[in-house]
Amino acid sequence: MTEVRVAQRGKGLLRAFNEAGVLDAADVHVALRLGALGGENSEPVLLATALTVRAVRSGSVCLDLSRIRDVAVDEWAVADGEEIDVAALPWPADEVIRAGLAASPLVAGGPAGPLRPLRMVDDLLYLEKYFRQEQTVRNVLDTRAQDLPEVDEVELASGLAHLFPDAQAPDRQRIAAAVAATNRTAVIVGGPGTGKTHTVARVLALLLGQHGPRLRIGLAAPTGKAAARLQEAVRDQAEYVGLPPDLTAMTLHRMLGWRRAGATRFRYNASNHLPYDVVVVDETSMVSLTMMCRLLEAVRPDARLVLVGDPDQLTSVDAGAVLADLVKRPVRLPANPVLARAVQADLQATDDPAEAALSERERNRLGAGVIRLSRGRRFGGEIARLAAAVRDDRPDEALEILRSGAEDVSFVAPDDLGDLRKDVIVSAEAVTAAADEGDVVHALRESEQHRLLCAHRDGPHGASWWARMSMDWIGETTGRRIDPDRWYPGQPLLVTANDYEARIYNGDTGVVVRGGEGELVAAFARGEDPLLLHPSRLSSVQTVYAMTIHRSQGSQYDTVSVVLPAEGSSLLTRELLYTAITRARSHVRIIGTEDALREGIARQVLRASGLRRE
Repeated sequence: MTEVRVAQRGKGLLRAFNEAGVLDAADVHVALRLGALGGENSEPVLLATALTVRAVRSGSVCLDLSRIRDVAVDEWAVADGEEIDVAALPWPADEVIRAGLAASPLVAGGPAGPLRPLRMVDDLLYLEKYFRQEQTVRNVLDTRAQDLPEVDEVELASGLAHLFPDAQAPDRQRIAAAVAATNRTAVIVGGPGTGKTHTVARVLALLLGQHGPRLRIGLAAPTGKAAARLQEAVRDQAEYVGLPPDLTAMTLHRMLGWRRAGATRFRYNASNHLPYDVVVVDETSMVSLTMMCRLLEAVRPDARLVLVGDPDQLTSVDAGAVLADLVKRPVRLPANPVLARAVQADLQATDDPAEAALSERERNRLGAGVIRLSRGRRFGGEIARLAAAVRDDRPDEALEILRSGAEDVSFVAPDDLGDLRKDVIVSAEAVTAAADEGDVVHALRESEQHRLLCAHRDGPHGASWWARMSMDWIGETTGRRIDPDRWYPGQPLLVTANDYEARIYNGDTGVVVRGGEGELVAAFARGEDPLLLHPSRLSSVQTVYAMTIHRSQGSQYDTVSVVLPAEGSSLLTRELLYTAITRARSHVRIIGTEDALREGIARQVLRASGLRRE
């Protein structure tokens, strides 16, 4: 495995960092290719270029030169348990790297041609593509912030009173609705169960009251499953708040009109805007910088944009942590005075037992259209407390909660698997029974009864290993060996790549059920109308008795069992733990050691970006 990841063309510094596991072969190849095209052969510059490629591969938008040594070793390089001291690698001096970059044709241009694939801004080094995308996001948002919409204050007050009849001040949901009504762009954030989609329904009702029934509404999310949940949540409240009953949510790719060929990848773009007056995007934490750039280009300048999500969750698999950046980026303008008048009582209120008053900083952030919901409504008790303790870096409190004996949380040793085995078997039996009877809705619902989540994909703590263990447990109990290479009723499915023609997307989960005349079909949740496909149409799926925490984003399960890797795993982070815990509705089971838990809470994901800067 190690030989495959080592670039044969790499020499000098690139070779040393590649063999140590800091750089992948692809990082080296891209740096060498850019160097050859631009006429650059300086080892420090090529190393910085490769590290920039690595940074993007790892989720950052750019390389922070002030933290250039803050890197981790890829797992393939330490498979035999050897320790690699990153600090002992032959790092060039910082001033040598900076001076080399400033003079490099890759940054400044040169006789080899106009190619300048790198952009250095202060201490941030970008691949030019990502710098341009970040600038587009920044410029579009700043332009939208300067254009305050006209608001009928009488209608706004009436709408808020109607939609929040019993709300006591302060009420953050009411503030959020008013923010969306008085700004072109609103960013509504909060943890699971804080009422984000509940608020979205009221935002839409408020805007319909302002602009009439011909208002064109677009609902979207990064994945098919998240879109289905958004659609279902909004439709559930449609009759109560006066929304059209047939509002439909779709993936961002589908909304933008993804296509295989053409001058642009999407039908809707900077030259051909989306036809909607209001665009709502749920689960925005999963939206990459590239996708956010494409979305902002496509939204009409006069349309409302409502971005919804949890900035404390794991960010996009691709480069960028845009939602977290938007929550923390500088506020350049004061809040719309119409907003201050509409929710004056909420802004002046002190803490209430059910709702915290806005801090001075939070009131200031209203100028950027940002509001955080904080009151948990889906789950409370120890799950909410545990999630908050992990999010806020309080390991002692997290351990105290896990060991409290509360019904909704548990902490077990790696070899204490009795309850886990029981949950795996009971869930599988319930799904199989419903699938055998052809009860699609029940089978999909039962598939959310329990989910086994892992930080790793491979290895003894990975999803693949635990999936095989789960299949062995089920086989031993039922007396029937599970063959994951054959279709069978009750088979849990995970989509691993987007298939736009089949309308299934990376991260979607489903179940194989019996259809008409006993034929097997694959069912995927899509609100009230599940999507049914013949298994032959599934090109990129796998059997999923266990899945990575990354894959679980946008989903909810009654019980979640989280397998922690051993101490020292760079994949186990605070954001990963928080995301796993907040997938649960009623019970969280953490399987691992105290040391691993403490390490995970202490390790925070730091994605380099320039969006938070002036």
